[in-house]
Amino acid sequence: MTVVSFPFSLSKPFMMALSNSSWRLPQPSFFLVGIPGLEESQHWIAFPLGVLYFLALVGNVTIIFIIWAEQSLHQPMYLFLAMLAAIDLVLASSTAPKALAVLLVHAHEIGYVVCLIQMFFIHAFSSMESGVLVAMALDRYVAICHPLHHSTILHPGTIGRIGMAVLVRGLILLSPFPILLQSLIFCQTTVIGHAYCEHMAVVKLACSETTVNRAYGLAVALLVVGLDVLAIGVSYALILQAVLKVPGSEARLKAFSTCGAHVCVILVFYVPGMFSFLTHRFGHHVPHHVHVLLATLYLLVPPALNPLVYGVKTRQIRQRVLRVFYVKGLV
Repeated sequence: MTVVSFPFSLSKPFMMALSNSSWRLPQPSFFLVGIPGLEESQHWIAFPLGVLYFLALVGNVTIIFIIWAEQSLHQPMYLFLAMLAAIDLVLASSTAPKALAVLLVHAHEIGYVVCLIQMFFIHAFSSMESGVLVAMALDRYVAICHPLHHSTILHPGTIGRIGMAVLVRGLILLSPFPILLQSLIFCQTTVIGHAYCEHMAVVKLACSETTVNRAYGLAVALLVVGLDVLAIGVSYALILQAVLKVPGSEARLKAFSTCGAHVCVILVFYVPGMFSFLTHRFGHHVPHHVHVLLATLYLLVPPALNPLVYGVKTRQIRQRVLRVFYVKGLV
């Protein structure tokens, strides 16, 4: 059997399992380690991850239900928020169940096709979330800079087309990921030092040429994140310029508060995402377990926090939630 050197340390049970394993090509099963170097305490790590997943499920389902049921919330801002909640549900559910199975019951093996499907959903819906954040920045720009034309510019037809464009972009840009991976040869023990199937983590296992895979992955990341961050930055620069011209501190404070929740969501999504992306390519001195933990949290923290941020910051949603609990308390 081929001897494999790992960039991280594995505990004795893991090494014994790997030494007795054999993989069939061209479609091997992959072995998800979980959190490399922290195998003995992985069940404790699973608890906060499980809490985050639970919050993501409850919070995003609540947001979608409230916006669907409340006619007054059928406005651009809330429709985009419903899209964000739906994407977060898929993103969290693509990651958490398998990660928790690995950490709690040591279900480390994942089929080749299942791994590619998970990888596609994670990266495609991350791209879609980035696109929705751009749409929400556009909505804030129109609402503040062109308030009289807001309903004319962002009418339901426009919102539908924006949502479709975000969906199609994610599908088209990320579909080559699994297709390109199928051309790679995995001639070593296919151990992924991660809690889920991440594109670069799988590419690094191949013993065939991976230049095309790496180049395309980098191009997609720069295209999606680069253009989206630029669009958001331009939107908020114009918003800031318009707000500073508004007379009266109260009016300016109100304008800033309408953007507060969105800015929080942007930071929660992009900052850990950029850290994970840069660490994969340049962070050779970052401990591997730190990278894996942050990469896993990156896919669970935004879906868990987004409903809380918007629930606290958005009066209409907060009042609707309180009304539901108040009515239930009276029953």
